[in-house]
Amino acid sequence: MTTKKKNKVTDRTWNIFFCGTGGQGVLTAAEICAIAAMNSGYHVKKSEVHGMAQRGGSVESHLRFGSRIYSPLIEPKTADFLVCFQDGEGKRLSHYLKKGGVDFLRFLSDPRYRPWDVRFSNTYFLGLLSAFLPLPLEAWEVALKSKIKRNLSDNDRAFTEGSFAGQKFVSPGKE
Repeated sequence: MTTKKKNKVTDRTWNIFFCGTGGQGVLTAAEICAIAAMNSGYHVKKSEVHGMAQRGGSVESHLRFGSRIYSPLIEPKTADFLVCFQDGEGKRLSHYLKKGGVDFLRFLSDPRYRPWDVRFSNTYFLGLLSAFLPLPLEAWEVALKSKIKRNLSDNDRAFTEGSFAGQKFVSPGKE
């Protein structure tokens, strides 16, 4: 009897903490990432908190995926990524990021990591995030098309530009 060797990437659990304020597309970004992970064959769990979001209040989403996930909640100091769309929320929730995790606060303050139009920041940041994750481009494309109904070509452009910037960040020196 032969046993199939498990893929190390598949066995890993990915923890992504999205945060920002109402109207920034935090929940949409988390949903697109979740769909891309599901389309890639991963087991996915997601949780959201959006109290006074419609008035610009805090919005956060916990997203976990891997070969088997039992809880949607990310414990403090265990997030691989803190994808923040607003500086204050990113700082307030930074205790979720693990040592060595990627904090998107650095991208918020760096003009090299901004889309040409602020309205597409969440899609741009998804592109950035895609450079770090083991999800194929096709899974992202399907997820984007399933959730974005307006300005799809502009959102595709923002995602592509973010992905390119993320690839340069992940592998500096490779153009």
